[in-house]
Amino acid sequence: MAWNEPGGNSNNQDPWGGGGGGRRGGGDQKGPPDLDEAFRKLQDSLNGMFGNKKRGGGSSSGGGSGRRGGFGLLGVGLVLLLAVWLFNAIYIVDEQEQAVVLRFGKYHETVGPGLNIYFPPFDRKFQANVTRERSYSKQGQMLTEDENIIEVPLTVQYKISDLQAFVLNVEDPEASLQHATDSAVRHVVGSTAMDQVLTEGREAMAGEVKERLQRFLDNYGTGIIVTQVNLQSAAAPREVQEAFDDVIRAREDEQREKNQAESYANGVIPEARGQAQRMLEEASGYRDAVISRAQGEADRFSKLVAEYRKAPEVTRERLYLETMQEVMSNTSKVLVTGEKGQNNLLYLPLDKMINSRNDSSDRSSAVSASGASTQTTRLPPELDPREVRTREVR
Repeated sequence: MAWNEPGGNSNNQDPWGGGGGGRRGGGDQKGPPDLDEAFRKLQDSLNGMFGNKKRGGGSSSGGGSGRRGGFGLLGVGLVLLLAVWLFNAIYIVDEQEQAVVLRFGKYHETVGPGLNIYFPPFDRKFQANVTRERSYSKQGQMLTEDENIIEVPLTVQYKISDLQAFVLNVEDPEASLQHATDSAVRHVVGSTAMDQVLTEGREAMAGEVKERLQRFLDNYGTGIIVTQVNLQSAAAPREVQEAFDDVIRAREDEQREKNQAESYANGVIPEARGQAQRMLEEASGYRDAVISRAQGEADRFSKLVAEYRKAPEVTRERLYLETMQEVMSNTSKVLVTGEKGQNNLLYLPLDKMINSRNDSSDRSSAVSASGASTQTTRLPPELDPREVRTREVR
């Protein structure tokens, strides 16, 4: 049965705790609870919790209940504050991250991946990704070694190598990186000629800038490691871009003319050297052939003398026949002999005779053109058949 139904015990079941407090004006008439009375009780409870006196002439039992209610609300507030503190104190570090904890402003520890806790406000936490590569881009006008102004754009890729140094040693490490990059690039560009910066010298310059920049960062103790420096295509300022284009075209024309001259020289010089070497080889071969032929003739003559001394008649006859064979082989005359009464058909090789005559004429013209003179080997008087035959007649 509800507390406000007819016949019910309204004094015992009144949820507003006042018996007849729910009756307005102290009468016996039943009705809804008085909201003003409820707010007044809540206000008295809060005043008791903060030490203020209760309004009006309430009983001592009402003040004790207000103080008990105040302690309950204080406990709830403390629990809420503890929950909020734990929520902020417990943190998770990912696999790619690290965290540096400062206790009372002094370095305490470096925390790795996992679930961790620190104690604010006594501790301070700095958490960052130490494996992700970051990039920084810059572009500015710089002066080269030959006093030309060019615009050099570049990109620097870096990552955190030491989180403790990154947090504690330098107030703003990334600003220090930008200033160090500016200094390193200006030093390298200022010691390099303009054509090297605009053309093939960018790769070497990027390596030198990276080395110098890393040395600066190590001296500052920023905890940053530079992974890559990319020097993009440098260009002249807009005001003098047309003049720079004319200079570049002139250099390209110069290089093209040099390449054409070198290709022509590479084609002519080896050919001339080859012809000179061929002439030297031909002369050397002719010299060796003449010397060998002379040595062979001398050896043949020496051996012929030895054989003639052994058999003079046979040697003379052999020399005579060989000489006649050599002489007659170069002539076109044909000797025909035969006995009377014979009627034999003779075949004359006219075609071979004509060919042999042409060959002999060609050989004689070649010898006359080359200036070579035909030398006849003459035997000594004691070996000459005519001299021997003359002596025998005498």
